[in-house]
Amino acid sequence: MKIRLLVYFFRQAIQSLVPNGMVHAVGLGTMVVSLLIFGSFLLLFVNLSDWVEGWGENLTMSVYLEDGLDEKMKQAIMRHIQGLEGASVKEYISKERALEHLRAALGERSDLLESLSRNPLPASIEVIIRRHNPRRTDPAAIVKGIAALPGVSDVQYSEEWVNRFRNILEVVRLTGFIIGGLLGAGVIFIVTNTIKLGLYARQDEIEILKLVGATDWFVKIPFLMEGILQGLLSGFLANAILFVGYLILAARKTFFLGVAPIHFTFIPFDYALVILAVSAILGLIGSFIALGRFFNL
Repeated sequence: MKIRLLVYFFRQAIQSLVPNGMVHAVGLGTMVVSLLIFGSFLLLFVNLSDWVEGWGENLTMSVYLEDGLDEKMKQAIMRHIQGLEGASVKEYISKERALEHLRAALGERSDLLESLSRNPLPASIEVIIRRHNPRRTDPAAIVKGIAALPGVSDVQYSEEWVNRFRNILEVVRLTGFIIGGLLGAGVIFIVTNTIKLGLYARQDEIEILKLVGATDWFVKIPFLMEGILQGLLSGFLANAILFVGYLILAARKTFFLGVAPIHFTFIPFDYALVILAVSAILGLIGSFIALGRFFNL
């Protein structure tokens, strides 16, 4: 009997979508756009988080050398760096190579370098800091130690940028929560008004059901299921469109943010399920509000 009732309620929920098809389509489209905006923020946050954490595990450090150092002094500096825990020398970049890299980076504007009377760029040693044990590998202490070495003019390392991007991530996350809350309220408003239109369109039918002894909940359940269906459908479509957008981005394979590559990944499966669940809950809340107002008239 219960299964037959559920089938009846589900059929009623589906049938209520047909008479006001255009209204439901507009409402559904608006809900999809709202959830898509939230999903886009989620996709951005997930990929930026992975990028920051990946870059934070292996920091890069540029050790700039004073001009005029002999080969013996350069080798001594590199041996000292190799002896530090977690540090390894990636490569030595001479003044000439540094200028070539700059010329390649400038591209068509490389002729600006022709006016230089001498090469102003310093030689440098590129160092990688592997932070398998962050407590024992302190980049700040390594920087301080290397900067004090004779022949070293300056040391720059990527953790400064990592910390800045972590701060940016916090702003992105907070913005996502605020926008998500506003969009959620918008979805509830849309569902409420859509369900309300359906209630008024079927007001005579509802009155007849109540006259023959139908309880309020017998009348309400199909509309509650309608709100859930609207939410689930909009969540599914938002996930599908988001996945298509991800495939378009992933086709480029690699993006660069600064000097570090971002390998785009789709949101985890449980995040996609959360979007579906949240959209269904928002649809249910919207239905409850519409029904509460209608039955209190």
